[in-house]
Amino acid sequence: MIYCTFTNFKMSLRKFITSGIQDVLDNKLGGLSGNKQQQQQQSNNSSSSLNSNHQPPQQDYNMNPGGYPNQPYGNAGYRGMPPQQPGYGNAEYDPYGQGQAPYPGSGGGGQHPYPGGNQGGYPGQGGAGYPQPPQYGFAGNQQGGDYPPQQPGYPQQHHNQQPSYPPQQSYQQGGPQGGFFPNQGYGQPVMIGTPSLFPVPGFNANADAEVLRKAMKGLGCNNSKVISVLCQRTNGQRQEISKAFKVMYGKDLIKELKGELHGDFEDLILALMDAPAIYDAKQLYKAMDGLGTKESVLIEIMTSRTNAQIQQVRDAYKMLYKKDLERDLIGETSGHFKRLLVSLCAGGRDESNQTDPLRANQDARRLYQAGEKRLGTDESTFNAILASQNFNQLRMVFEEYQKVSNHSIEKAIEAEFSGDVRDGLLAVIAVVRNRPAYFAKLLHDSMKGLGTRDNDLIRLCVTRAEYDMADIRNMFQSLYRTSLENMIKGDCSGAYKEGLIALVNGNRG
Repeated sequence: MIYCTFTNFKMSLRKFITSGIQDVLDNKLGGLSGNKQQQQQQSNNSSSSLNSNHQPPQQDYNMNPGGYPNQPYGNAGYRGMPPQQPGYGNAEYDPYGQGQAPYPGSGGGGQHPYPGGNQGGYPGQGGAGYPQPPQYGFAGNQQGGDYPPQQPGYPQQHHNQQPSYPPQQSYQQGGPQGGFFPNQGYGQPVMIGTPSLFPVPGFNANADAEVLRKAMKGLGCNNSKVISVLCQRTNGQRQEISKAFKVMYGKDLIKELKGELHGDFEDLILALMDAPAIYDAKQLYKAMDGLGTKESVLIEIMTSRTNAQIQQVRDAYKMLYKKDLERDLIGETSGHFKRLLVSLCAGGRDESNQTDPLRANQDARRLYQAGEKRLGTDESTFNAILASQNFNQLRMVFEEYQKVSNHSIEKAIEAEFSGDVRDGLLAVIAVVRNRPAYFAKLLHDSMKGLGTRDNDLIRLCVTRAEYDMADIRNMFQSLYRTSLENMIKGDCSGAYKEGLIALVNGNRG
């Protein structure tokens, strides 16, 4: 009995101890479990807060054609990635530190420069990123009056252009209203005149390049398409077309034209593709190259260009032939004609156009005494006055000479001089008196008689189209009682004829 009671007590004690230990363990383990759940809840709250404030949201990359996920960090990026713009790549990412968009003219939006769009994408088309190469020649864009605003794809004058042509303010031979100046050629206006070619409004270099490619694609060449583009654009616009052609098709436009064209028409189109100062330099070199010298070309160019143009021609000549123009002129000419050309080549004529009546009278008397009044001729006096004074002053000198001698200065030059120096001085006087009449006579001389002096005809049409061709055209009609167009039709044929007529008639009606 006692044993059973003790046994029951022992079992109860064991249960009591076991139950107590279990309670203690449960309490301990329960506390740890609660702390763990609380910490987990805090961790979840913290993670949720981090996701809402700092972590980038989950991205569906299939919905973002740009490649990188859209970032909430602005320009800071995500893990070093550049900021992503919608639509086309990282337009603001600038690994070279140039601050440029990936395509010129894209404006930071990454617009793709496909041909045919007028939004930029080609060098010189109003976009950042592509430096303009140095050019010798004009890229004519002048704002004024009825002149259309600057179009995309047309070069601005401040893009690494050459020094300006100073305006020749006294020459007002029927210039257009509204302040338009012809092609700012090597820079600023050469004169106030009426060109036949004006910058085309809404010009699109890409579209014109595509027209030319189609014209030259396949067998033969559509010469009419070539004329409709290259003979109806200014030189600056033609340079942009050439750039666009290379960018779009990976080919050089000049080489393509050489391969497709031939004869006089090829010479005409290639002359149009040269920047004007380059073309003048080539013409001067050609006139002096080989046996003999074509003095008429030297006279035409050297007497009719302004100081800034002369300087640009000298620079172009040096670049092309690694020779000095003045030295070549000295080597190819002689006597007083050589001195006249050296004076003109210096490009030091007064271009202020200020006049002094008293000085004009004194200079007229000096010329009279240096020529007709004495035995022999003091050529240096004629050279000093005719090669240095501005055109307005020289016109006054000519008027005074008429009063002093009772005949024109031209008659005195013909009587006192001979040969090339006579022709040079008469050319200076002709340009001073009436520039359109001077060039109208040269055009007539290039076509009169048997045969045509095609190189002269091409040079005159190409170099005057953006300056005063409309004035020359009118003067030609007045002097010779026939139109310049009709005379070209009678002497030329085919695409060559059509190209010349396109330059003469121009792109405004």
